[in-house]
Amino acid sequence: MDRGTLPLAVALLLASCSLSPTSLAETVHCDLQPVGPERGEVTYTTSQVSKGCVAQAPNAILEVHVLFLEFPTGPSQLELTLQASKQNGTWPREVLLVLSVNSSVFLHLQALGIPLHLAYNSSLVTFQEPPGVNTTELPSFPKTQILEWAAERGPITSAAELNDPQSILLRLGQAQGSLSFCMLEASQDMGRTLEWRPRTPALVRGCHLEGVAGHKEAHILRVLPGHSAGPRTVTVKVELSCAPGDLDAVLILQGPPYVSWLIDANHNMQIWTTGEYSFKIFPEKNIRGFKLPDTPQGLLGEARMLNASIVASFVELPLASIVSLHASSCGGRLQTSPAPIQTTPPKDTCSPELLMSLIQTKCADDAMTLHLKCTITGLTFWDPSCEAEDRGDKFVLRSAYSSCGMQVSASMISNEAVVNILSSSSPQRKKVHCLNMDSLSFQLGLYLSPHFLQASNTIEPGQQSFVQVRVSPSVSEFLLQLDSCHLDLGPEGGTVELIQGRAAKGNCVSLLSPSPEGDPRFSFLLHFYTVPIPKTGTLSCTVALRPKTGSQDQEVHRTVFMRLNIISPDLSGCTSKGLVLPAVLGITFGAFLIGALLTAALWYIYSHTRSPSKREPVVAVAAPASSESSSTNHSIGSTQSTPCSTSSMA
Repeated sequence: MDRGTLPLAVALLLASCSLSPTSLAETVHCDLQPVGPERGEVTYTTSQVSKGCVAQAPNAILEVHVLFLEFPTGPSQLELTLQASKQNGTWPREVLLVLSVNSSVFLHLQALGIPLHLAYNSSLVTFQEPPGVNTTELPSFPKTQILEWAAERGPITSAAELNDPQSILLRLGQAQGSLSFCMLEASQDMGRTLEWRPRTPALVRGCHLEGVAGHKEAHILRVLPGHSAGPRTVTVKVELSCAPGDLDAVLILQGPPYVSWLIDANHNMQIWTTGEYSFKIFPEKNIRGFKLPDTPQGLLGEARMLNASIVASFVELPLASIVSLHASSCGGRLQTSPAPIQTTPPKDTCSPELLMSLIQTKCADDAMTLHLKCTITGLTFWDPSCEAEDRGDKFVLRSAYSSCGMQVSASMISNEAVVNILSSSSPQRKKVHCLNMDSLSFQLGLYLSPHFLQASNTIEPGQQSFVQVRVSPSVSEFLLQLDSCHLDLGPEGGTVELIQGRAAKGNCVSLLSPSPEGDPRFSFLLHFYTVPIPKTGTLSCTVALRPKTGSQDQEVHRTVFMRLNIISPDLSGCTSKGLVLPAVLGITFGAFLIGALLTAALWYIYSHTRSPSKREPVVAVAAPASSESSSTNHSIGSTQSTPCSTSSMA
């Protein structure tokens, strides 16, 4: 029979032999004591965290996750996996992962096909291999400020605090929380968003059940209730190093009522569980369990009732998704060990491969300094007379550029670190180097054309501006990259983000091809929609020098800035440069005012010059004619009429 399988007939037989449990009236005498790791070890994977939150941000362009990792002593090794599935044939949205650690970590990152931006402290995190993702230096902030810093870049989807993790699985696009804003709360269940495995195995205890003969052993696993009460399946892997037929054992699984069990065992065992359980080889066959006590004393009583004479392992765990039990008792004599005493060794024991990757190099004040937090017998430079100082928690090796065999070039300081360790008779050697920052100069330049020929310190709204960052002398072993840029316009205009996480912000910013010397370049177009327009501004850029090969702990970050003058647009040149919004509004208002005045003037003229529609009639009486001559004189220039006739005068 293959390991990890259990025949259907045997499983059903064991299930049918499980009688209904009865409570024991008498007290069970069994003094639980820690069991040595060679007798039993239990590891588990869980989604329970000391502090955490999960929120929904369905319309966000950037999916933001924050991890606060606490390690008891450094250095530590961590496996971090990001998992995502294609949606409609495409990968999910971009992801920002903020990684905050308290001590040195040797990180193995897996994020295949995921558009990831990683923010971390480069002095504490060392990659096992080049990460192949965009990275950003994480500022040294307290937890609350780190959350605020992350929230400025996008709504936080999840955040969690983990204590000494060995591996972490972060599933993207799985957030199903009811919250719209992520705020850390104690004792949270991250659901499918995050699962992790603690580095320290669970405490395994064992004891002899008094008054029971034989060699039957019991393995008891008690899963404690979690923050979430939804249905949950716990996979239990049991691996016992015994020959078939040499073992008589019972597996007791107790948990909350919403927990079911999927059992994967390499030996025939009697099964005694709460809820429902099934076996890995036929998971569709669910078998109903029993109602078991939810106290350690009650579970020990169940083991005694099942005629177990030895409790080979008794483990209490938080709500987990996978539990693995490895034991080698096989019904033999139980061996216990005293409870471990918590101590904090000054330095950890490191493997040779890990040790050489954790040497931290720093050059400043005309001296090279090496730091190493591992148990070693000696650390020197190429010159063996230059020995490291043991400061209790780490070794520190320091030398001026002029001694200990230093090789000094225009921008690089090089030497060789020689490490003596207990597990090897020959010393370990590693080339160490760092940048001579005192010899480097960073310049930020603004240009008016894409040819980058004419430098300027003036920008005009509506006019394209071109920016280039240079380092001199050039360092061929390092790559100069733009991490972020912004334009500070003071209280009148606020801050305009141009580049964040090595990506352009908005349609008016474009990342350009580097110069032939490798200097990063970009362009931006500035518009103002309010008045007054600021007169000055400060352009600030954070750049990073990253090694083209080797460890990322050699990264160097610098912030460069320059003052800019801002001139208002010239309206006389609007045909070539275009009009800005204030000018357009002014012209429109002026045209409206002139039109209103002209309309009022025309109405005034019209109302005061029109002719009346009628006049009152006038009656005239003609004088009688006295003579012929007078009659003739009166007729000249007038209309003749009969007497008493009336006429209308025009």
